[in-house]
Amino acid sequence: MLSLIVFLPAAVAGALLLVPGRASRTTFIGAWIAVSAADLALVVAVWLGLDPAAGIQFEERTAWIPSAGISYHVGVDGLSLPLVALTVVLFGACALFALRETRRVKSYVTLFLGLQTVSLGLFVALDLILFFLFFDLSIVFMYFIIAGWGHGERGRAAALKFFLYTFLGSLALLLGFILLYLAAEPHTFDIVDLTAANPLAGGGAYAGLALLAIGIGLAVKTPTVPFHTWLPPAHTEAPATGSAILAGILLKMGTYGFVRIAMPILPGSWRQYALVVVLVGVVSVLYGALVALAQTDLKRMIAYTSVNHMGYVILGVGAAGIIAGTDEQARRLATTGAVTQMVAHGLITGALFLLAGVLYDRGRTYDMGAYSGLAARTPLFAGVFAVAAFASLGLPGFAGFIAEFQIFTGSLSSAPVPTAIAVTGILVTAGLFLLALQRVFLGPERVPDAPGTPRPFSDLHASEIAAIVPLLALATVIGVLPRFLLDVIEPASRALVELVAR
Repeated sequence: MLSLIVFLPAAVAGALLLVPGRASRTTFIGAWIAVSAADLALVVAVWLGLDPAAGIQFEERTAWIPSAGISYHVGVDGLSLPLVALTVVLFGACALFALRETRRVKSYVTLFLGLQTVSLGLFVALDLILFFLFFDLSIVFMYFIIAGWGHGERGRAAALKFFLYTFLGSLALLLGFILLYLAAEPHTFDIVDLTAANPLAGGGAYAGLALLAIGIGLAVKTPTVPFHTWLPPAHTEAPATGSAILAGILLKMGTYGFVRIAMPILPGSWRQYALVVVLVGVVSVLYGALVALAQTDLKRMIAYTSVNHMGYVILGVGAAGIIAGTDEQARRLATTGAVTQMVAHGLITGALFLLAGVLYDRGRTYDMGAYSGLAARTPLFAGVFAVAAFASLGLPGFAGFIAEFQIFTGSLSSAPVPTAIAVTGILVTAGLFLLALQRVFLGPERVPDAPGTPRPFSDLHASEIAAIVPLLALATVIGVLPRFLLDVIEPASRALVELVAR
């Protein structure tokens, strides 16, 4: 079942490569929509069949390179299945949004289908080399998407910076994986076997080096401060769908790596350096929010809020490693909140980047100073953007509030002062989104006109509504009725906290 979910998009991409490029663009985009719908149905079936308390399920394991301890090993539990579902939902939304795409549609769709496969593959991978393979391939696919459909020469420069920066991080990640492999007896890259063996339980310099290498590799992809500098230009120059997938899915590869690999396999070192992780999270929260507040470019502003929101995840997983003076329930709550935040951020920020794409499509600029009073001309666009903004700032009733509430509540007993400081990030986030709404949608009407002729500025189209509104609707459902998600995450969080406390 999982292999079908993972490789169905790649199989369809291979078939589309045989279709002549002169075929209707709806042929390619329609195939992408159909694949996403089929994958969504399969993921729903897995969700309904999952026993959250039973650990990893739907496992498939086949020897790949036995002499090196490498296997094709996949499976899901409460930590990974929500991210698999998020991946399918967000790629489906981007497929609907892509109905407006006219440039080299065949290449565009096949690249996104390939990226969909490697994204799904990473979240189900239970072998370090398999994880690394999908991790690296995601960089390759996103590089071509930014370079090919970004904003001209600046897009190609941003794509190059993204590739070099994140590829360097992946090399650090591979070094950490090799150190784990060498420490295990017998040698293996299998995540489940390494977790059970706990080969570096004694800690020491070797274990610290392994955690440092893995931590740097994952921090670059997350990204946390100071490894975030590739993110704003990549987001600003990428197409709207590329930005949505980059923020909604690829950033989660870093944070997911912490809960799947670093915490359970290196519990002693994670406890030892947990306070450092907490401080990195707090710095990312405040830095991301404050720099976002200073932006006049809408897309760069949203990009920096991603640094802020991923900082909350880092705060939560760091707090889960502070054992002394805390109780298991608080650490479990912080872990559950961190995973919930990954899902919430993917839905809400994915919608925000698609909305930024709508703005650019109409006005050909992301500069908020070029717009004013759009609520009068495009009331639907203004309303949907306002909902997305309020969801992103953590307003009760949305998924972000559920996630941040759990993170703060669970982290207060472990790290009260850093957590109290991090809470102020919510105030800054609220201010920057309210300021953006005021600049763009209120006041006298103004749009950037082309020389000598008014530029048409229409409200949301049907395909844009179909892509964006369901993401916000799902974020609202999670915010109001979160049990269907939390019932899946909480047992896996409990098991993870127990592993960290070994």
